[in-house]
Amino acid sequence: MSGLTLRLKAPATERINLSEITPAKLAALSSHAMARLNVGFDKGGLALGDAFDISGNAGDTLTIEGSGASLDFAGSGLDSGTIRIVGNAGAYAGRKMSGGKLEIRGNAGNFLASRATGGMIHVSGNAGDNLGGVIAGDRFGMQGGIAVIDGNVGDRAGEKMRRGTVIVRGKTGEGAGTRMIGGTIWAEGGIGPLPGLMMRRGTLIGPSVDRLLPTFVDCGKHDLVIVRVLSRYLKNVLGDLAPKPMPLFIQKIAGDMATIGRGEILLPAS
Repeated sequence: MSGLTLRLKAPATERINLSEITPAKLAALSSHAMARLNVGFDKGGLALGDAFDISGNAGDTLTIEGSGASLDFAGSGLDSGTIRIVGNAGAYAGRKMSGGKLEIRGNAGNFLASRATGGMIHVSGNAGDNLGGVIAGDRFGMQGGIAVIDGNVGDRAGEKMRRGTVIVRGKTGEGAGTRMIGGTIWAEGGIGPLPGLMMRRGTLIGPSVDRLLPTFVDCGKHDLVIVRVLSRYLKNVLGDLAPKPMPLFIQKIAGDMATIGRGEILLPAS
């Protein structure tokens, strides 16, 4: 495989911080400087060359092999190029990502795509809690870009999400769209219980919802052209990764009426 490859030398005994490890940053460094990069969280630090075998030539593609739940911030700050994680990734993958592509060929931990503003993320497995969500000190969660999760996602996906699109082939956990301000979460396997707590705006789409909050209101059956427009757009952008189109008539459920109530949950009309 072309590009640079980092292969974990042994199972990690401490958490590893990959926040500075992007194709563009590595391409600007000599081999010696690259190997000396600090990827540790502890006071003593951990050099990239001590944790990984480094091979290939720096370019637009970076492959990280032998990864696991201890590898945090994979793809954080990515603005161009492609990062491939062969295996599982830890927390905060794709944080503050603004461009490029992050592929995780396994599961992703909590807070995937937090504060992302652009780019494309594709996870072959499941994602943890707070996908596209907000962390302490941030005003908003995900603010742009696209994330596609082939499996299920944990609780509170899209918390304080402002923009962007999340496609989940499986099902969301509890509280998807909590305090959501904008953007779209489309869950082909269904929406978990109690979505949209204090939701102001934004859209949740799925074939079903487990249990609604009492502050959501059924607005009846509609032919929503915007849903078909969104489907065509996602098909053009994502190809085979795009969700299957919704039926012609949609049941619209508005909320959260405990706030301004301009959010919506869209289900197939019965």
